[in-house]
Amino acid sequence: MGTTSTDRIEKQLLLRAPRSRVWRALTTAEEFGSWFGVKLHDPIALGAHVKGTITHPDYAHHPYVMIIERLDKERVFAWRWHHIIDGKVDLNGPTTLCVFELEEAPGGTLLKFSESGFDQLPLSHRDKLYRGNEEGWTIQMGNIEKHVSATA
Repeated sequence: MGTTSTDRIEKQLLLRAPRSRVWRALTTAEEFGSWFGVKLHDPIALGAHVKGTITHPDYAHHPYVMIIERLDKERVFAWRWHHIIDGKVDLNGPTTLCVFELEEAPGGTLLKFSESGFDQLPLSHRDKLYRGNEEGWTIQMGNIEKHVSATA
């Protein structure tokens, strides 16, 4: 379930797992990569530029870099990333901000997600990137749900 605007994607999901389990799935490089579809070469740490390789065959030739902005243990995980524009990732171009917030909820953890900053992206690609990420985050929320359920 989610709401959207032209600049922001929002999703939320009740995960039947404790916050510590969801936090580990989000902030451990190997686990994050497992459900997200990347192989991270660096640990996730505050201020780090975590590099990796996308494992999806259609995008495997593109670099993946997350710039970790916030790590509030078992509460907030936030990073910035660059997007594929005209068939390449511009590592000097604008980024969007992805934020995961974890809250205690009856029966598990409420995971709230947002990605913002689309209005900064090139106008010629903004709508396509927004629509693609809106769909992609719906899929990724399902992926993390399966991951924490299978590996609790």
